[in-house]
Amino acid sequence: MTPEALRAALELRDLTDPDAGEHAMQHVVSAIEYALARAWAVPVRRDPGPRVVSVTDNYDRLRYSAEAVTRDRRYSRYLDGGRMLRSHTTARIPALLDANALPDVLLSVPGVCYRRDVIDRHHVGEPHQLDLWRIRRSGPPLTGADLVHMIGLVVAAVLPGHDWHTVPNTHPYTLDGREIYVSAVSGSREATGLDHDGGRAPSGGAGRYLEVGECGLAHPEVTGGGSGLAMGLGLDRLVMLVKGVDDIRLLRSTDPRVAAQMRDLSPYRPVSAMPATHRDLSLAVAGDLDAELLGDRVRDLLGPDAAAVEEVVVRSETGYAELPEAARARMGLRPGQKNVLLRVVLRDLDRTLTSAGANALRDRIYAGLHEGEAYEWAT
Repeated sequence: MTPEALRAALELRDLTDPDAGEHAMQHVVSAIEYALARAWAVPVRRDPGPRVVSVTDNYDRLRYSAEAVTRDRRYSRYLDGGRMLRSHTTARIPALLDANALPDVLLSVPGVCYRRDVIDRHHVGEPHQLDLWRIRRSGPPLTGADLVHMIGLVVAAVLPGHDWHTVPNTHPYTLDGREIYVSAVSGSREATGLDHDGGRAPSGGAGRYLEVGECGLAHPEVTGGGSGLAMGLGLDRLVMLVKGVDDIRLLRSTDPRVAAQMRDLSPYRPVSAMPATHRDLSLAVAGDLDAELLGDRVRDLLGPDAAAVEEVVVRSETGYAELPEAARARMGLRPGQKNVLLRVVLRDLDRTLTSAGANALRDRIYAGLHEGEAYEWAT
C-alpha cells in the first residue's frame, strides 16, 4: 500500500468506536454481549485490537494454509512482508488467547476490517465485524448444542422474531463450521428450532434470507487447550436488518437527516431518494480479474466519489477465443484478456447526478479498468 492509501484507511471512522461518536452499531454490539453474558454468567473481555496486524496473527495462527487464496495480494492489503491491514477481527483472537487466564470467558472483538469486495447495496470494502469467542479452560467441553444455543441468543438479542438457519461451511480455525442466515423480515415463522441446524432455508412464505455471520467449535490447535465457541458477525448487515436500511452506504451518510437516525436502533425513516442512473461499459481486462477485484478497483479509481456508486454488476464475460475478430479489434482485445460487460449503477445519496456528471464518472472508471488498445469514451 502507498503511504497515502494507508493513511486514508486508518483515518476511516470505525463505527464501533464510541470515541468517534455514537452509532447504532455500538448498540448492536452491546446488546449481543449483554445477552450472552447474562445467559452464560461469564465475564466479557472486549478488546478491539489494532487495525494493523501481523500476517502471522491474521492467517498463520488461525490455521490458514500457505496456499489459501485469501492471502493473495489481490485480496489482502499488505503493508510489507510481515504486516497488513486486518482482513477480519479474528486476527485479534490469538493475542487474547495468549493473555487469557480465566476459566470461562467471552472474548469480544468489534471493529472495521479491510477487504476486496464487490460493490452493491450489501457489500463494502471496509466492513465491520464482531468476533465472539467463548473459551472454557475447565469444566465440561462446549459442544455443537452450545453453538446452536449461542446462535439463538445472538439473533434474539437484536432481531427478535426473525427466523434463522445455518449452512455447513469450512473455516480453518473451527470444527463443525457453519454460516448463519437470518430472515429479512420478522414474524416469518415461529422460532421452533426447525431447520436451525439443517443447512437450508425453510420453504413457504419465510421470505429472503441474508448471511450475517459464520461460526463453529473453536479449533483446539487455535485455542491451545480447553474448548470454545467461535463466531464472526457482519455488523453492517445486522444494523441494516435491525433498522430496516436497504443500502449499506447509509450507515456512513453525512446527510444530517440520515446521520441523526444512525445513533440508535429505532426503525429508519427513509428520506427523499435521489434518482438512479446507469452506464454500461464494454471492457478488455485480464482473464483472471473477478468481480471482487473489479469492485475494489472502482473504489480506488473514484476515491471519495465512489460513494455515488450504488452497484457494479458484471453482466457477462467472454474470453478472447470466444469473441469474433471484429469485436476483438473494436476494443483492442489481446490474448490472455477477456471482454467484460459491466453495468455501473449511480445514485448519489445527497444530490442528483447530472448526465454530464454520470458520464464523467463512467469515463474515469473506463480509463482505469480498460486494458485494450482501442477506446470508446462517453465524453
